[in-house]
Amino acid sequence: MNDPARSLGAIESPCIGTCTLGPEGLCLGCFRSAEEIGAWLSYAPARRRAIMAELPDRAGLLFEDD
Repeated sequence: MNDPARSLGAIESPCIGTCTLGPEGLCLGCFRSAEEIGAWLSYAPARRRAIMAELPDRAGLLFEDD
């Protein structure tokens, strides 16, 4: 029997299992938006890499000292 999940191959993800959206609308664990999280599997690898390149800056915005 063919397993459809196996046909996806490995999908790189910044998810760390801390799925909580903060007041800015970004996940406090991976710094993606709810829209990005929901559409992650449908994104092309280049789109996922582009989002992942933005995540350190998003983390800085969420956790910068006031």
